Amino acid sequence: MLVRTYSCALMGVAAIPITVEVSVEIGVNFCLVGLPDNAIKESQYRIDTALKNYNYRIPGKKIVINMAPADIRKEGSAFDLTLAVGILIASGQILGAEIVEDYYIMGELSLDGSLQPIRGALPVAIEAKRRGKKGVILPIQNAREAAIVDGINILGVENIKQVIDFFNNGIPIEPTVINTQEEFQKSLNEYEFDFSDVKGQENIKRALEIAAAGGHNVIFIGAPGSGKTMLAKRLPSILPPLTLDEALETTKIHSVAGKMSRFSSLICVRPFRAPHHTISDVALVGGGTHPQPGEISLAHNGVLFLDELPEFKRSVLEVMRQPLEDRFVTISRSKYSVEFPASFMFVAAMNPCPCGNYNNPKIPCTCGEGVVQRYLSRISGPLMDRIDLHVEVVPVSHEELASSKPVEKSADIRKRVVAAREMQKARFAECSGIFCNAQMSSKMVREYCKISEEGQLMLKKAMDRLGLSARAFDRILKVSRTIADLSHSPDIGLDHLSEAIHFRSLDRDSWGR
Repeated sequence: MLVRTYSCALMGVAAIPITVEVSVEIGVNFCLVGLPDNAIKESQYRIDTALKNYNYRIPGKKIVINMAPADIRKEGSAFDLTLAVGILIASGQILGAEIVEDYYIMGELSLDGSLQPIRGALPVAIEAKRRGKKGVILPIQNAREAAIVDGINILGVENIKQVIDFFNNGIPIEPTVINTQEEFQKSLNEYEFDFSDVKGQENIKRALEIAAAGGHNVIFIGAPGSGKTMLAKRLPSILPPLTLDEALETTKIHSVAGKMSRFSSLICVRPFRAPHHTISDVALVGGGTHPQPGEISLAHNGVLFLDELPEFKRSVLEVMRQPLEDRFVTISRSKYSVEFPASFMFVAAMNPCPCGNYNNPKIPCTCGEGVVQRYLSRISGPLMDRIDLHVEVVPVSHEELASSKPVEKSADIRKRVVAAREMQKARFAECSGIFCNAQMSSKMVREYCKISEEGQLMLKKAMDRLGLSARAFDRILKVSRTIADLSHSPDIGLDHLSEAIHFRSLDRDSWGR
C-alpha cells in the first residue's frame, strides 16, 4: 500500500513542502531515500521503540520511503512523526489515509513516544495555510508559536498515541487558538529597562533619541563604569513599537533558530542582542554546514549591541560591513544559497584606551605614547564610517547621581521618536523598502537632505579638519535630516548640521592624538 504524508524542510526562514511517500510490500527491507541526513536515517530506531510502547510496530516487510523532492537535502529529526504515521497507515495498523493529506505533520520522537519541540514551527504553519491545508500536527511545545497564524488548525500533541487516536478513532485534538491582535497589543510595551533610571548623561540620551528617530548606528567611547552598557540596554524602550508584520517577521527568524519557548507565541518587543566578544564570525552573521541565522539576523528589527568592541576579532567585525549596508546577509554553499534578513541598529561600546581613562577628568591615563591610537586602530576605518554617531561618555558626577530631580521616562522620549518616524514614513511613502533616514541611498540623500551654501561651507571645513570620507559625508547629512525631523523642521538648518558634525568628533583621525 502506498501512502503520502506531508511535512516541511527549512530553507533560510522559509518552509519548503516535503512529500513523504511510504510503500509497504512483501519482502524484508527498510529503505529511506530522498537525500535524508544521518538524523533522519536514525529515525527507524526511534520510531520502532516509540511504537512498541503503544503496542504498534514497524512491520517486518519491505518498506520503501521516499522524501520528495529528492534533490533537496532533508535535515533534522522533525520528520520522525511524519514517517511514523506514514508507516502505520501504509501497513494497515491504523486508518486515516483519506484525511492524512489534509495535514502537515512534524515532530521528533522520544523513545517513550513523547514528542520533542522542533525548529521553524511558524514558517511551517504559514506554508500550510498558503497550501490550503486544514491544519498542522506538531509538538505541544510549538503550538502557541504556530497558532499566531489565523485560519488554520494548530493541533499540539504530547505523544504519538494522540496522533494515532486522531487518525484511527477520530478522537479530536483540541486546537490551540491565539488571538494574534490581543497577544500583540498585550506585550507591545513590556520593557525591562527605562530611561527614568538614568541620572545625568543628557547628551547621551540626546544621541540615542536621534539614533532611534532615524535608525542610525551609534558607538559610545568612555571610561569603565560611565554607563555605556546601561544606556544601550534602554535603547529598545524608545524605538517605535513593532508593527504586526515586523513582529511576525522577527518571530519567524527566532522560530527557525529554535529560540522560541513553549509559552511564547509572538515576539512583540524589539530584540536586543548582546553577544560576547569571543563570538565567531559564523555565529555573528550566520552560516554553518546547515545555515542558521546568526546574531545579526536575531537582532532583525531591533538592536545589536557589541560591548568592548576592540576585543572582538578583526574578522568578526569585518564580516558585518556588508550587512550594515544591505540589511540582509546571504550565506552561499556549493549547491544553494540562503538569505537571512538583518535590518538592525548597530550599537557599540568601547573604552578609549587599554587602561580606560583617556580623557577621564578625574583619573589620569597611564597608557604610553601612541597606545591610544593603536588601541583604536583595532577597529577599521570602513567599519567606523558605517557608524553615524560617535559619542564620548564621561562618568556621572556625585551631584547628578544623588539628585532627586525627576528624570524623563522612555515613554516621553518615544513619543518624539514616533513623531519623527511618521514624518519619514510620509517622506518615503513611494520608496519601496525605505522606512527611516538611515536607509536612504546616496541619490535619496541628494534629494531629501539639501543644505544651504553656508551649510556646504561648514561641512567642507569639517571634512577637511576631521578627514572624513564620502560615506561619512552622506551619514552626516542623514543625521542632520533626522535632527531636523525631531525639530519638525522641513529644512536642514545650520544648528541641525552642526549637531550632526559634533557626533563625528570621535572619528579616528581626530581622536586620541
